[in-house]
Amino acid sequence: MAAIQDVAFPASTGRPMRAALALGNGGTRRPGVIVIHEIFGLNDDIRRITARVADLGYVALAPDLFDTRSARVLCVLRAFLALRRREGPAFADLEAARAWLARRPEVDDARTGVVGFCLGGGFALLYAVRAPLAAAGVFYGEVPRAAADLRGVCPVLAGYGGRDRLFASQGRRLEQLLAELHVSHDVHVYPDAGHSYMSRHTGVMATLAAWGPMAVGFNAGAEADSWRRIEAFFRTHLG
Repeated sequence: MAAIQDVAFPASTGRPMRAALALGNGGTRRPGVIVIHEIFGLNDDIRRITARVADLGYVALAPDLFDTRSARVLCVLRAFLALRRREGPAFADLEAARAWLARRPEVDDARTGVVGFCLGGGFALLYAVRAPLAAAGVFYGEVPRAAADLRGVCPVLAGYGGRDRLFASQGRRLEQLLAELHVSHDVHVYPDAGHSYMSRHTGVMATLAAWGPMAVGFNAGAEADSWRRIEAFFRTHLG
């Protein structure tokens, strides 16, 4: 698996923001991919996922959107508020991350993608409407209700868990909206999976969340198929 480097890039305020960078192998310039974390922030699980993206042949960068001077709970609340309002510092920080990644010598600045999970999935989808991206991966993220809110979005790959009573219907809505907009897409709802099926959460909270309405938990089959789909979709649209 690709090695992870701890780096910092200038956020939208100019202040350094932490991030995880995975270069992978390759002697030529290759596409960059922004990886957007879940509500838990830039943890070891997101680092693992970032390395996995790099293994597909990309330069992957996972910014820590919670790396501000505020308490973590305020960072989370502001992120959710930005997601609902479709504007805010988080979107500006994602653009700063994309610009920084595009300037790296290993990156082909003409080809950039994004992939996000849970909270990050919602950001990935909305960011893909406003940014010059070639492909977006959206996993169990929030979806707008109107097609107009997604007008201009790049090709979208998405995955949702059918046992997730809060987000499964959003996956089905996403497929309908993208079809209405005639946007190239691959959306799949996995019947046996719940929320965060690609993450390997541990501890008491993970155990309790598995019994909640979102049925949070890792699902090996859904994860494996999602990585297969990511590789194929990104290869087609990102290169």
